[in-house]
Amino acid sequence: MEVVPAWAPAVGFTLLPHAGGFLGGNITKREIPTWYQTLQKPSWCPPNWMFAPVWGTLYTSMGYGSYLVWKELGGFNEKSLIPLGLYAGNLALNWAWTPIFFGAHKMGWGLVTLLLTTGTATATTASWYNINKAAAYLMIPYLAWLSLASALNYRIWKDNRNKK
Repeated sequence: MEVVPAWAPAVGFTLLPHAGGFLGGNITKREIPTWYQTLQKPSWCPPNWMFAPVWGTLYTSMGYGSYLVWKELGGFNEKSLIPLGLYAGNLALNWAWTPIFFGAHKMGWGLVTLLLTTGTATATTASWYNINKAAAYLMIPYLAWLSLASALNYRIWKDNRNKK
């Protein structure tokens, strides 16, 4: 008798990143009309409505990629420790950014967190490449968005750091 349906790990891995996104979204929703609205932002800043669908898509993509790696390596074991450990560290940093930037209004520390997130995302992608190329390719849009997010965070910090 099969305890866990065959599809459950795919769904679980794919949905996992959304947990932190959902919790962070509550902080973001509270801060956009108050604090974030008062900040000076560059002309190329995406509109607020764009962030939720982009992050939803990216979380789904990277979550499914993590499932492909987990499946390819036969689950949680010694072989999966580094590639899935890097991914777990990346998720933790990703989830930490919203409470730091939006919750605590620490734009500089938000930038540091984003740069660390980008570094761990890059390391994760590189570690996944020889395991499952599709999983690595699923990380590329995330890396591109992290580059944009880092540049945006830098400009917001630079242009608003003297603001109380």
